[in-house]
Amino acid sequence: MNAAQQPRPGSTPRPPLDELRDHLTGTVTVPGDPGYDDARRVWNGMIDLRPAAVVRAGSVADVDPVLGAVQHTGLPLAVRGGGHGVAGHGTVEDGIVLDLGGLRTVAVDPDSREVVVAPGATLADVDAATAPYGLAVPLGVVSATGVAGLTLGGGVGWLTRTWGLALDSLLAADVVTGTREHLHASSVHNPDLFWGLRGGGGNLGVVTSFVFRARPLPAPVLTGTLVWAREHWRSALRAFGRWSQELPDAMNPIASFLRLPPEFGVGEDTVMLVAFAWADPDHAAGLALVDRLRTAAPPDGEEIAPLPWPQWQSAMDGLFPTGSRGYWKNLSFAGPDGRMLDALVAVAGEVDWAGTGLDLHLMGGFFGRVPEGTTAFPNRSAQLWLNVYGFWQDPAEDERLTAFARSAHARLLPFADRGEYVNFLGAEGAPPGAEAARRSWGPEKHRLLAELKLRYDPQNLLRRNHNVLPAAA
Repeated sequence: MNAAQQPRPGSTPRPPLDELRDHLTGTVTVPGDPGYDDARRVWNGMIDLRPAAVVRAGSVADVDPVLGAVQHTGLPLAVRGGGHGVAGHGTVEDGIVLDLGGLRTVAVDPDSREVVVAPGATLADVDAATAPYGLAVPLGVVSATGVAGLTLGGGVGWLTRTWGLALDSLLAADVVTGTREHLHASSVHNPDLFWGLRGGGGNLGVVTSFVFRARPLPAPVLTGTLVWAREHWRSALRAFGRWSQELPDAMNPIASFLRLPPEFGVGEDTVMLVAFAWADPDHAAGLALVDRLRTAAPPDGEEIAPLPWPQWQSAMDGLFPTGSRGYWKNLSFAGPDGRMLDALVAVAGEVDWAGTGLDLHLMGGFFGRVPEGTTAFPNRSAQLWLNVYGFWQDPAEDERLTAFARSAHARLLPFADRGEYVNFLGAEGAPPGAEAARRSWGPEKHRLLAELKLRYDPQNLLRRNHNVLPAAA
């Protein structure tokens, strides 16, 4: 507060949130205001918190005064991009929410293939901007997901084998750190910060701009889904395990177990799916690869078609409407071990309801060739990554379906490799996510992140996440 802002003798100081309004280009919504319930809402309907204020940023200039208000008041802070994270870290009880969701611009330079993305943009925003140029940024699998949270945690998606994680295409970022430094981070500028941003889960600062390298992508992209009924799961999953060992980088498959709504046309029972995106213009070569799997384990149904990339990226959006209730767990695996695959079939066989799914992402390819120490992502050697996820609507199901996710995790843990992926992880522990953070990143990467935390956020202002405590704490 400068001299001009000091209260006059005898005057009543203004409340800090009132003062904050004077320094914003955006708006502040507090309890009792019209629209407060909408402003506090995040994707996961199980997370029902009441912030003291929601700051809807009008520009990135609003980040610094909000961090200043957090320092001044001692209120906890939540930073929200797309607000789609299952852990619900985009809101906080009795604290300040910095909502960047209105900042969604995407600028594409088709010559350099650089894409500048604002912190509130979603996958759909990026796809809409890049697709007209025959380009794509490797991102996730649901187009309503926010780019910021996805990238800071990793970014597993439909192009992981071809071009790596979202963070592997990140060239630079502008950041306001927990110490309110305004820094540019890249492999040249503040490279330690850049390392920590790529997989560190938003522990070090608020990113106000992302610069990605876009990749060429055929238009349309060959995509498809093979479907197996319950009685064929074991043979189909084992065939998938064998088939997955000989795939080129262009093939990106995900094996799933779930019961789909009627509009998907696969019946009322839980099914096994293998969905894929073939990121190569030679569709005949992709079809030949799919035919190998089809021959080894004839599917009970299939749908294969070239599609525009934005259409494929958004194909599963309907399963995850805002307000869905969710709790997720995940594990990585060194490879398709037969005992692990049999255990997965046994776990999936208990899913006889809509609202829970198991996705087995095939990793490797480009992802696996990135040297382990290049980024903060926990495990580059993993060949498979399992996500056990919920998307139910009835609060009466919370306890049962959360317990199932935990049970599935525990039963498959004996086969798991190291590390967990924070974007596939629900709210865990207190302080928020601290123990989950140690488990997720592993001892060495967690230690490095803790040292960076001490440098860039020693007060732990950014703790509404899977939290890495400063090294001295």
